[in-house]
Amino acid sequence: MTEPLGDLTLSPMKEIISELEARRTLAKAGGGEARVAAQHARGKLTARERIELLLDPGSFEEFDMFVEHRGTEFGTEKNRIPGDGVVTGWGTINGRMAYVYAKDFTVLGGSTSEAHADKICKIMDMAMQNGAPVIGLFDSGGARIQEGVAALAGFGEVFKRNVLASGVVPQISVIMGPCAGGDVYSPALTDFVFMVAGTSYMFITGPDVTKTVTHEDVTPEELGGAKVHTVRSSVADGAYDNDVTCLEEIRRLYDFLPLNNRDKTPVWPVEDDPRRHDMSLDTLIPDSANKPYDMKELILKVIDEGDFFEVGEAFARNIITGFGRIEGATVGFVANQPMVLAGVLDSDASRKAARFVRFCDCFNIPLVTFVDVPGFMPGTAQEHGGIIKHGAKLLFAYAEATVPKVTVITRKAYGGAYDVMASKHMRADVNYAWPTAQIAVMGAKGAVEIIFRKDADDAKALAARTKEYEDRFLNPFVAASRGYIDDVIRPHSTRWRIARSLRMLKNKQVAQIWKKHDNIPL
Repeated sequence: MTEPLGDLTLSPMKEIISELEARRTLAKAGGGEARVAAQHARGKLTARERIELLLDPGSFEEFDMFVEHRGTEFGTEKNRIPGDGVVTGWGTINGRMAYVYAKDFTVLGGSTSEAHADKICKIMDMAMQNGAPVIGLFDSGGARIQEGVAALAGFGEVFKRNVLASGVVPQISVIMGPCAGGDVYSPALTDFVFMVAGTSYMFITGPDVTKTVTHEDVTPEELGGAKVHTVRSSVADGAYDNDVTCLEEIRRLYDFLPLNNRDKTPVWPVEDDPRRHDMSLDTLIPDSANKPYDMKELILKVIDEGDFFEVGEAFARNIITGFGRIEGATVGFVANQPMVLAGVLDSDASRKAARFVRFCDCFNIPLVTFVDVPGFMPGTAQEHGGIIKHGAKLLFAYAEATVPKVTVITRKAYGGAYDVMASKHMRADVNYAWPTAQIAVMGAKGAVEIIFRKDADDAKALAARTKEYEDRFLNPFVAASRGYIDDVIRPHSTRWRIARSLRMLKNKQVAQIWKKHDNIPL
């Protein structure tokens, strides 16, 4: 029986499509069932499972699924797996475009080869050209040793693009497994780094090499685990309990960020009335000037619906940085935290805040600063550790920033720390103070002991002088009389006053003196 002509015509196409599907199935299988099972046994998701959770359902379009490495040394030509250990493409997060790459530990340990790096570079180039953020999911043993310098060249090409993309599109790195050797420098060059506790770690040289060279016997967790990098080194901005929670939080962060440096901050629907007054703020400041209070309470009561994404929460806890919204639009918040070290500025707090301020300025995110700072941390440890230069970083960041800047002094603003914390002298646009604000060179006791040394042995005279100093200087009105404070406001009206200021500053423009770039005191 003769086969119908239509079937004869379609038969070759069916074979081609069948082969395509077979190739897709092979590529999506990664390193195979056994390695996927091992990945799950460690409490980790696969690269594609992570992308599915990160992006909107059905939005991911993969590129370079069939790319294979070109290595021929040490038998590598016999072990070629489509995709070469990294899944790349684009999709959307709550409808907004994002480029993503996820290293696949089931394929050659997610190691970086020349072809692997080429895939990442293609995604990064597209992100810069099309103005959308890049999110990298890391789970890799580092460079593919068998490729030698070709793998190192691949790293270099990625690093170069991290630098070129800096300040152009937001870059987010998520460490979801090992991240070793050259692989650590790409995340370090990005805007935000997050980790998964217990299953991720970052280090340039691993425990074995460390033991050989320095004779230190450490575990991967002790050397570069999530706690190390969120609490001590500040390499990471946060850590989460598992892959699922981590990716959910990255989606939440993404909603705060503009797509690129020419984009405006996203505005989301909100029902929280900007005129809302919170009368509890009138009693937030304790009667005693030396008693702490939680500055996060102020932030949460001022922002829309109490939705605050804190950045670097576990590091330098004497300063708070993070994103909230006012009238649906993203705002960056920097605030001294009186609950930790009385909110004093030290080297770590200065670096943390400076980095955050500069990110906000890169991407047109207005800055709101809440000030309660008794000064800079004294002592040999801080001086020898370079607090002068680290403090200058924060000063530089605020003075350089041209985005709308609103400052509210709630209580103490002493000494050089007053200047640094987004004062009018650092080109802040609107500076408010609560009636409880104390703006002075230093506290009354220290000031009186210096000014009236001759009365040092006369307790009654010192007490009188202290009262005189407090009445004269420990209030916001001296600064207000000189125009350094634009208004003294009631605490309960803080949300509305900030909202009005940001409305007024929406079209702010600053003329810049031409320069190639600045030279921040790194």
